[in-house]
Amino acid sequence: MDNFKELLVERTKVFSDEVDGLKFSFDGYVYNPLNYGWANHKAYLEKYVNQNVRALFLGMNPGPFGMAQTAVPFGEVGFVKNWLKLTNNIGKPSKEHPKRVILGLDVERSEVSGLRLWGFFSEHYPDANDFFALYGVMNYCPLVFVDGGATGKNIIPEKLIKEEQLSLENVCDAYLDDIITLIKPKALVGIGRYAQKKLSEAKKRLNIDLDVFSILHPSPSNPQANKNWQEVVSTQLKKASLW
Repeated sequence: MDNFKELLVERTKVFSDEVDGLKFSFDGYVYNPLNYGWANHKAYLEKYVNQNVRALFLGMNPGPFGMAQTAVPFGEVGFVKNWLKLTNNIGKPSKEHPKRVILGLDVERSEVSGLRLWGFFSEHYPDANDFFALYGVMNYCPLVFVDGGATGKNIIPEKLIKEEQLSLENVCDAYLDDIITLIKPKALVGIGRYAQKKLSEAKKRLNIDLDVFSILHPSPSNPQANKNWQEVVSTQLKKASLW
């Protein structure tokens, strides 16, 4: 493993420990797939995150049936196993909501956001190595926040109380700055407006001359994404001269 990969893995392990050390007061559960799914996430970093890529794509935080289960960004289980071919053991968080049990690679429910994103990329690049030679995909925040109510609904970090949200963002911002510095992408792409905002802030902090773009977030909770998402994103990326 080259020095870049060693530094990336080491920095990500520190990041995992840092977010594990944060305290949250909301009535619910916090899952850290970088912790219980470390073997699979480490393999993703070592195999698929490369330097000097054309663009680094950034997501927000794990979905309950994607990265929460597979420890891979937008980690829809079918693509993780069959396209990325990452099949390392996934453990368990210390406490689980009964409606949001971690089944790892045995999860049967598909993560729609990951299905759309990796489906789009894999259609153009049937061999995952060809895609990742040109692009990178990471997440801003690794934590999953699960409401303590009966349904165990997903809570986005923006819904945390302000002080705790800022503590989380400080840790995530520092990691984002470091991975941009390590990866040295030629452009930055937010998967959704929130991620674009975080990339723009990182660009300012780092004082780097990189273009920052965004693509339509693939979540089914985004009404715009439920019609011709692939066509819209293809147009956005071509307009940015990244596709």
